[in-house]
Amino acid sequence: MAPLTNNVLDCALCFEGGGYRAAYTGGIANALLEEGIHFDFVCGISAGASHTVDYVSRDQDRVRRAFLGLKNGRHPAAGLGSLLRGKRYFDADYLYEGCVDDGTLPFDWDVFQANPAGVSVEAFELETGRTRIFTREDMPTLRDLMACVRASSTLPLLMKPEPINGVTYLDGGIAEGAGLPVHMAEVAGYKKFFLVATRPAGYRKEPPTERKRQAITTLARKYPYLKHELLNRWERYNAELDRIEQMEREGRCMVVRPDMMPVASTTTDRTALKTAYALGHAQALRDMASYKEFLFGDPNWKADAEA
Repeated sequence: MAPLTNNVLDCALCFEGGGYRAAYTGGIANALLEEGIHFDFVCGISAGASHTVDYVSRDQDRVRRAFLGLKNGRHPAAGLGSLLRGKRYFDADYLYEGCVDDGTLPFDWDVFQANPAGVSVEAFELETGRTRIFTREDMPTLRDLMACVRASSTLPLLMKPEPINGVTYLDGGIAEGAGLPVHMAEVAGYKKFFLVATRPAGYRKEPPTERKRQAITTLARKYPYLKHELLNRWERYNAELDRIEQMEREGRCMVVRPDMMPVASTTTDRTALKTAYALGHAQALRDMASYKEFLFGDPNWKADAEA
């Protein structure tokens, strides 16, 4: 198909992770697509990595359905049903490649390829503690793309890792930025950012309790880099939030925060997830004029007015 064009060239779209809290931000992503707002660079971490590639594929149905609770046949692909089938809490084999292969949640590879937008998703290298940013160059095929998104989303214990070229990766929320993806856009050279967050205004992470510290120490006893990053993630996340808020004050970053977050990262109830999506979509429609003012300098901007 012919190459596509984008209309936001000087500002990066960044999706925070957050597991099934992404049902809410899926509504925001789709509102942007419905308005014909197309960014030329998109990045995300963990669940935000899924939003990243789905947004670039411009498939509104996939954006809507990706975090509404998929089933592998008759069986849930997350939650207790997945655990009982020996697939861990999240059935990663199905949530990434499986649902594409069986046609439940197709991915529009042709549109993704035709879209010139830059793409970055991030993962944590288990053995070395390094941050790995995957870009389009790492996604020459659909299976490579799904492998990169899965690597960015692989929560310790809750999801089975699938090594890439012999390297084991875990959730990008453990790596640089502690789950906030703005730094990836900075690496790509951007100085203006539109961040879709999954936490309400004023949120800050708390230090881990002694019980949680002990659990992390036990879980990561063979992996010192993982242990260090998990124990200190709260502090790194809060510091990055402070930095982003400074960018907001400078007028370089718009952070779209949920009015409220009705679901948790591990919520699997479909009704609750659909409600979260609807709330996110409604919030974005309500605030769309402010988005357009930030992106285009015109709250009444229309896509069909573009040359």
